[in-house]
Amino acid sequence: MMKTNKWTTTLSGLLILTLAITGCGSNNNSNQQESPKPTATTDTSKATETADNEKDVTIEYWQYEFPAKVDLINELITEFQSLHPHITVKQTNFPYDQYNQKVATLVPAGKGPDIINLYYGWLPKYVSSGYLQPLPEDSFPTAEIESNYYPLVSAAKIDGSYYAIPTAVRTLALFYNKDLLNKAQITELPTTWEQLVETSKKLTETDAKGQFVTEGLAWEPGAQLHHWYRDGLVHQAGGQDLSEDRRKILWAETPAGLEAFQYLLDFAIKHKVGINGFYENDSNAFMTGHAALNIDGSFRLGSIKKDFADLNFGVAPLPSYKSKSAPSSFWANAIPKNVEGDKLKAASEFLKFLTSKEVQEKWVDQIGELPAQKAVATQDKYVNDEKLGPFINQLDDSRAHFFIDETQEKTLFVDATNEVLLNNVPVDKAFTDLVAKTQKLYDDYWAAVDKK
Repeated sequence: MMKTNKWTTTLSGLLILTLAITGCGSNNNSNQQESPKPTATTDTSKATETADNEKDVTIEYWQYEFPAKVDLINELITEFQSLHPHITVKQTNFPYDQYNQKVATLVPAGKGPDIINLYYGWLPKYVSSGYLQPLPEDSFPTAEIESNYYPLVSAAKIDGSYYAIPTAVRTLALFYNKDLLNKAQITELPTTWEQLVETSKKLTETDAKGQFVTEGLAWEPGAQLHHWYRDGLVHQAGGQDLSEDRRKILWAETPAGLEAFQYLLDFAIKHKVGINGFYENDSNAFMTGHAALNIDGSFRLGSIKKDFADLNFGVAPLPSYKSKSAPSSFWANAIPKNVEGDKLKAASEFLKFLTSKEVQEKWVDQIGELPAQKAVATQDKYVNDEKLGPFINQLDDSRAHFFIDETQEKTLFVDATNEVLLNNVPVDKAFTDLVAKTQKLYDDYWAAVDKK
């Protein structure tokens, strides 16, 4: 993989990430923060020998400021340290919009974390920029990862090595407001593309001026819909996302890509059941009762439980077409390239703890994300759960897109939808341009990789 010091060339796609792509919330009240904010445990100055000849060592764990995850990691650190008294773990957090900048600035200088939490879509950039090392094979054998984890984690495998491993994974499903469906006398949930359109139309309510009172289907391309397109709609229509070698965009290789793009846009331009920015964004519109349906992720369950506990809602599998397919994604933990020696051993030990069955179960209960290992996720208590079950039952049919540049890929998709909605560009032209621009991102990335 690439080993370049040209950090500035990789920053452009990393500095302006937004949470829309991941569906996670962030605390942006500390955007002026210029230094790391430690949130757990005390530091130790030097490694010392313990009675059993194990060296005392301090490692640092980084993740962005997502309160529920910060609190859970603090809890887990306490538990881990009781099991490994010679290892001290210090958690450091940054505002989401500063996160990648801190990585790009401090990791190359050897001043960053010993374990870092990152969105899987950032991995190609992080690896090609020289930020990460492959996971130690003795602690995380490739064969065990591919046997125990859902196949979607293969998105973390680059050049034959796994660079990150998740505690939990996510997929998308159809959220529905039970009260609004009852009001519209809808008793059956949509299971096909056509039924989703018809149900959305029945649930849409506008005022005398034609303005939305209730969206039938929340419509936000920059949130989860661009994921729904790549790994859901395209495959459901009979197409493919990427070539096996991850070098070529295949959306235009069959009619399926354009058909799926048209279907997605028609919710806004033809059926008029939702529009970008209604009640700020899709998730807010749904959680406040102003959208009847929403395509959203399993991570939303924790937010609803915490902030909208009275919302009467349900979850159903994504409607299908010619076949089933659901987008999936994950946040994962990785080890920076300059971590070595006792710190590497301690980081590996903490990472094994974070991927244990017990921690995965705590993650479900407190965060709402799904266990990354099949044996944990398929326990009856999860599969039969009214809210978790529909997500878990889709994991075998789920896919995680291999992002070259997550931010730029999302931006290109949103720009293409805006060309149609705002500038009246024909859908087929906007689609053709989208494919060409996305392909260029991949061509540029692989050309740089091949030079090494």
